[in-house]
Amino acid sequence: MADYDSFKQSLKKHAEEFLKIPKKEPIRIIGHLDADGICASAIIINAMTKLNRKYTLTILPTITEETIIQLNEETEQYFIFVDLGSGSLDILGKILPNKKILILDHHHPQSDTKYENITQVNPHLFGIDGSNEISGAGVVFLFTQELVDNTEMSRIAIVGAIGDIQENNGFKKLNSEILDIALKNKLIEIHKGLKFFGLQTRPIHKLLQYSSDIIIPDVTGSESGAIKFIQSLGINPQTKNGWKKLSDLTDDEKKKLIAAIIMKSTDSRPENIFSNNYLLIGEQDDSPFRDAKEFATLLNSCGRLNKASIGIGACLNDKKMKKMAIDNLAEYRREIVNAMNWYKDNINSDKIIRKKNVLIINAEEEVLPTMIGTLGSILSKSQDIEKNTFILSLARNDDNTTKVSLRITGSPDNVNLKDIIQTIIEKAGNGSSGGHIFASGAVIDTDYEDKFIDVAVEVLSNISFEKNNKILLNKQ
Repeated sequence: MADYDSFKQSLKKHAEEFLKIPKKEPIRIIGHLDADGICASAIIINAMTKLNRKYTLTILPTITEETIIQLNEETEQYFIFVDLGSGSLDILGKILPNKKILILDHHHPQSDTKYENITQVNPHLFGIDGSNEISGAGVVFLFTQELVDNTEMSRIAIVGAIGDIQENNGFKKLNSEILDIALKNKLIEIHKGLKFFGLQTRPIHKLLQYSSDIIIPDVTGSESGAIKFIQSLGINPQTKNGWKKLSDLTDDEKKKLIAAIIMKSTDSRPENIFSNNYLLIGEQDDSPFRDAKEFATLLNSCGRLNKASIGIGACLNDKKMKKMAIDNLAEYRREIVNAMNWYKDNINSDKIIRKKNVLIINAEEEVLPTMIGTLGSILSKSQDIEKNTFILSLARNDDNTTKVSLRITGSPDNVNLKDIIQTIIEKAGNGSSGGHIFASGAVIDTDYEDKFIDVAVEVLSNISFEKNNKILLNKQ
C-alpha cells in the first residue's frame, strides 16, 4: 500500500540530517544525463546555492564500476546521487564504503541490502510507483523544499516528469501536488490543445507531418501531403516571412483545422486528438522553453550530446546557456537524422536482425551510444513495424562497453522492459541494467555482444501476447 505520509516524513527527516553536515564540507553531486536527471541536478544546485554550500557536479549516462572507482579516489566525503543510484546499490555499497551517500531517486531499488553509509529517499520504499507517480526531479524538488524555499524550481520538476513520460492527460498524486505548487505560484499554465509535439515552434505542416499521436492517411509522414491538407481547407500555409505556425491562424482557421483533423484522423477519440499543454509563464510563445514537452526534449538533446551543463544552465534560466541549448538542439536533430539514415542504409545488412516479436539493431561505432535509445524510441512509434515488437538496439562506448536500449511498439499492458532486460543480463552473465517499464537500458562488456544478442533473441521471441495486448507468458 502506498504510504505518502511516511514518504514525506522520510523527506523531512533526511533533509534535517543533511542540514547537520558542516558547511565546510563540499558536497559531491552525481546526476543522470536524461531530461529528468538534468532537471534534478538543476534543482539540487539551486538549493545548494541558496544554502551557500560548496559542491561539484558530474553527469553520468549510467553507473559503472569504473566510474564509481574513480569517484572513490576523490576527496569529498558527502555524495548525493540524483535520478540514479537506487539501481546500483551494491556497486555503491561495495566500492564507496567510506563515503556518506544520499540517494534521491525514483527508480526501483536494485536490492534490499542495507548499507550503513547509504541513505535512500525513494518512493518505491513506501509502496509508491516511482515510474509514473513522481520523477527523479520531483523527488529532489520535494527534498529541497524541506531544506530551503525552492518553489521556483517546481516548474522544472514538472519538465522532468514530462521528460520521463509521466504525464497522461494529467498527473498522479505526487506530481500533481508539485504541479499545484507551480500553478499556484503562476509558474505554469495549462492549455488544452491539439496533441502535437512542437506547437510553439513548428510550422503547421510539420506538426501534421511528424505527428506520432494523430495519424491522418496521406498526411502523416508526408510533407507535400500535409501542405495539400492545409490548402484544401482554404488556409494558406505560408506568410510573407515563411511557414505559418498554429499561432498565426485566425480563430476560424483553427476551428477548420481541428474539425478536419477530427474527421480525417484514424482515431478521433478526444484523448487521442487533444492533450494538456503545460506552458511555462514568462517564456516567449515561439520559444522551445515555453512548452514543457519541448523544454524536456531540448534538455534530453543536451544530455545525449554530452552537454548536460548547458541544459542545467537553461533550467537555472541562464540566458547564455538557453541560447546554447537551442543551438545544441539543431545538432541533436542532425544526429537523429544520421542515426535514421544509418538504419535505413543497413536495414538489409547483418547489423539488423529480425526474429519473432524482435528487431535487433547493432550499430557498433556507427551511432553515438547516447543516441541509440533515441533511435529505438523513434522506431517504436513507427507505423512500419508490427505491433508488440521488441526493439533492442546497441552502440559502443569508448571504454570497451556497449550501451543497450530496449523499447517496444504499441505499449502493451503489463509489459515491464526493465524486468525483461534484467532477465537477459542474468542469462547472459554480464552487464548492469536500469530504466523504466516502457524504456529500459543496460551496459554490457563489448566482448559479450554476441552472447547477449543470442540470449536476447531467445528471451524476447518467447514472450507471447494475448489478443487484448497483455503479456501472456514468458516461457523461460
